[in-house]
Amino acid sequence: MSTSLFAPYTLRSLTIPNRVWMAPMCQYSAAPDGEAAGVPTDWHVVHLGARATGGAGLIITEATAVTPEGRISPYDLGIWNDAQVEGFRRITSFLTSQGSVPAIQLAHAGRKASTERTWVDRGRQIAPGEEHGWTPVGPSPLAFSARSTRPEELSTEQIRGLVQSFADAARRALDAGFQAAEIHGAHGYLIHQFLSPHSNHRTDAYGGPFENRARFALEVTEAVRAVWPEDLPVLFRVSATDWFEENPDDDREGWTLADTVRLAKELQARGVDLIDVSSGGIAPDARITSGPGYQVPFAAAVREQAGIPVAAVGLITEARQAQDILDAGQADAVLLGRELLRNPYWPRQAAAVLGAEVSGPVQYHRA
Repeated sequence: MSTSLFAPYTLRSLTIPNRVWMAPMCQYSAAPDGEAAGVPTDWHVVHLGARATGGAGLIITEATAVTPEGRISPYDLGIWNDAQVEGFRRITSFLTSQGSVPAIQLAHAGRKASTERTWVDRGRQIAPGEEHGWTPVGPSPLAFSARSTRPEELSTEQIRGLVQSFADAARRALDAGFQAAEIHGAHGYLIHQFLSPHSNHRTDAYGGPFENRARFALEVTEAVRAVWPEDLPVLFRVSATDWFEENPDDDREGWTLADTVRLAKELQARGVDLIDVSSGGIAPDARITSGPGYQVPFAAAVREQAGIPVAAVGLITEARQAQDILDAGQADAVLLGRELLRNPYWPRQAAAVLGAEVSGPVQYHRA
């Protein structure tokens, strides 16, 4: 039986075998320093490879830093040197051999950088004087929370340097065998920090009105698109809202769904092929109303109002739920996070529920 969830999807010349995609999820499992810093390990090979044998059509790596200081934690993956490129080649080769499309998320954590692993101290920020710690940077010298390090405000020259870092990282990602690149503009990391008036208090060309706050995101997009092959797609992950507008008792100014729709149109004009729609992350005390598929309405609004393909994410756990999202025209693909951590073979099991077929590894075939 043919189902939209397991129908191929084409972006530019790239055909993805189905619409069940793996969302980027930090593993905090790379070496924190030395020559192996940011280089994928055996853990990453198994972690990502298992979801390929499980049938995910597109697999996006965790947030992969474009500079050492752009890592969320010292244990994050990076793509700022050739040793990292070589480490990723083993992964992209295996994913491709299983029929999955390897994608990379290019990221900079900004003021949320230099944090501890979540299972050690729930993301506590590591101070500059501590081992493996450094001073984070941001659009403005505003700390993420009361227990966070105050970031250094980026100069215009430094901003231009980071735009180039994203472009250089994209070149390396292509060399590493990735077929799609996603720019991380969500979850309170650097690009999102520039976008949101909550974290961007600049008064120069990168702050103030929407056009200025969006400037860094659009410059990064143009730089990545310029070095990424014309026949391969560029994706952009956005937080559709800071969750201030949705709470009547929260009068803080932040990024809104209307802003996201406006940005999506600008991104599409600059060669972005699909928007990965998430939400939140700019403030630790934002009240997020979560439930099954809680972010899907944001994706649907971006798709309808901006006229650009979108992927939906957020507590999508059931096969028919995912199928209904596509059939209702709310998204073009679904991204699974925690559900794929619990069950790497979710795509194959969902296919069985929906009466679809997904080819498996030849090693698992039995006469």
